Amino acid sequence: MKMYDVEEDMIQNLKDAGCGNKQIQELVELYRKNKKDDIYQILTKHRKKVLDKIHKNEKQIECIDYFIYKMK
Repeated sequence: MKMYDVEEDMIQNLKDAGCGNKQIQELVELYRKNKKDDIYQILTKHRKKVLDKIHKNEKQIECIDYFIYKMK
């Protein structure tokens, strides 16, 4: 039976969230040092970056939809 590995789950979650290997290594090291405030700042910045991409993609979809509407 495998024991629950917090770091393994953390790494997988960070990969799923789109973090790169360098950033993941940095976050794991901060986790090992219990530097939660630093982790929070990095993840907050990454979240904003991901959200900005979503907003950009939404704008692109709106432009496509408008173009399709005008063609009808």
